[in-house]
Amino acid sequence: MHGPRDEIIYVGKAVNLRNRVRQYFQSTKGKTEKIKRMISLIRRFEYIVVDSEMEALVLENNLIKENRPKYNTLLKDDKTYPYKKGTVEEDYPRIFMTRKVKKDKAKYFGPYTSGTAVKDTIDLLHKLFLIRSCSRRLPEDIGKERPCLYYHLGQCLGPCNGYVTKEDYRRHADRALDFLSGKYEYVRGYLKEKMQTASDSLEFEKAIEYRELLQEIETLASSQKVTATDTDDRDIIGVSKLERTAAAQVFFIRGGRMIGRENFHLDVDANDETETIVQAFLNQFYTGTPYIPREIWIQTDLKDLELTEQWLSHAKGSTVRIKSPKKGKKEKLVEMAVANAENQLMKDFERMKREDQRTKGAQNEILDLLGLDELHRIESYDISNTSGFASVGSMVVFVDGKPKNSDYRKFRIRTVTGPDDYASMREVLTRRFEHGLKEQEEAAEGGRLTAFGTLPDLIMMDGGRGQVNIAESVLKELGLDIPVSGMVKDDYHRTRGLYFHNEELPIDTRSEGFKLITRIQDETHRFAIEYHKSLRSKEQVHSVLDDIPGIGPKRRRALLKHFKEIDKLKSATVEELQEAEGMNLAAAQSVYDFFHTHT
Repeated sequence: MHGPRDEIIYVGKAVNLRNRVRQYFQSTKGKTEKIKRMISLIRRFEYIVVDSEMEALVLENNLIKENRPKYNTLLKDDKTYPYKKGTVEEDYPRIFMTRKVKKDKAKYFGPYTSGTAVKDTIDLLHKLFLIRSCSRRLPEDIGKERPCLYYHLGQCLGPCNGYVTKEDYRRHADRALDFLSGKYEYVRGYLKEKMQTASDSLEFEKAIEYRELLQEIETLASSQKVTATDTDDRDIIGVSKLERTAAAQVFFIRGGRMIGRENFHLDVDANDETETIVQAFLNQFYTGTPYIPREIWIQTDLKDLELTEQWLSHAKGSTVRIKSPKKGKKEKLVEMAVANAENQLMKDFERMKREDQRTKGAQNEILDLLGLDELHRIESYDISNTSGFASVGSMVVFVDGKPKNSDYRKFRIRTVTGPDDYASMREVLTRRFEHGLKEQEEAAEGGRLTAFGTLPDLIMMDGGRGQVNIAESVLKELGLDIPVSGMVKDDYHRTRGLYFHNEELPIDTRSEGFKLITRIQDETHRFAIEYHKSLRSKEQVHSVLDDIPGIGPKRRRALLKHFKEIDKLKSATVEELQEAEGMNLAAAQSVYDFFHTHT
């Protein structure tokens, strides 16, 4: 479903598309306010026909994740989890951290919730089993380079120089992999024996090293609580909802041990049922995830259980089962996940509520003040120059009350000479929206939208009537209907209100909406001024060096790289100038003469 700006506001799937669409436009009885609001914004439908329900589910999940439609239940967090990877297919295996699971012959352990903990464990493996951490190609590169520092520290067997046989190295690597699987007994016994031997030989420093390694192992083992008598991999998921926010707690069970847990938040409708939230979480959490366990335990039955299992099994390449235990220890584990989700939600709710008031709440105050129907994306513009020198424009973007830095854009003024802010603003807005319209045309033919292709719901100009009139005239010429307001300042250069539809609207300076306007205005200024400063600095350095006879672009870059600062370059001797790359005596003398003649 597409909204007023042709943005995607909802993605859904249906076996019978006619019935699914028709239900939205029948009686409003029983429909939530969220659904009523969504229906009022629908401008057109777009549909894709696929061959099966499973394909529809996969496509729905991918489109939701890509477009994040406002009226879908959305998972706020989009995390990439660390794994431990053992390259068992190599002659001399390595173990390292990765955040990508590939379909290769390597062995993966995880996911884990802490990258630091993963690195600490891998460091421990190097100390215990002396396996390599380098990426050299072995055995091809054996003997080509000297052994690295880890060999000299006693944390590597040195296979890069043939100091260990392939068979002996493999035994060390296999024990390290067993250790990652939770088999600590061999290492415990080995270290205790080594510690006792060192102690009996009065080598107390070595004994202490072995004791510290033992303690690290005990700490690692105790943090991985056994949660079941089997050794299956599973995720246990509990969901809790409060008003328009839900929390999902996931316990990661690998090999029968809890290796960690993670908490997620979702934006939901106040009337969403637990089953709806759980289904939405499963769909979004496991879309594109590198690892899917054999079992997933949840707190409620799903209407689309068979379809979801089919999709997950297809993604994993083997059977995946979703269960909702009703009794015994399994039910208690799910209840524990739910209790943790409730606890986390209660802890975070007030903080999230304050943040929501500061962002979306503030944005809604602006929406009500201006009498708009929809407000999601705000763009603000400013011009910066010094007496017309190096004029630049800035575009900052706020989405749902938060800055979206990835959509910020800079403009170097091309057609205006001198300090003409109105003409400069006209150029910036014309370029921005012509680019946006062109992108939308290309997107209709399969192209991709960037920050320019997504049009704003509101434009906020840094100034009053004059800047607003410029923006409105540009939009009119391009056939665009986007509301424009000006951020008006008082005599002390402080924001005092908004100029909209030829009148100044006062606003409570204590309100969250006013604070958001101030943040937008300050951010627009900052971004423009920083770009202008950087550009001015480059122009000044460039103009000085550009006038030196015999110094072309390559030597200019070499001089700046070598001396870093223009003052150091000015004070350098001929001999010091020759130290820069590509500088001969004649070039160095030319630079020296230039600065000492022009001072």
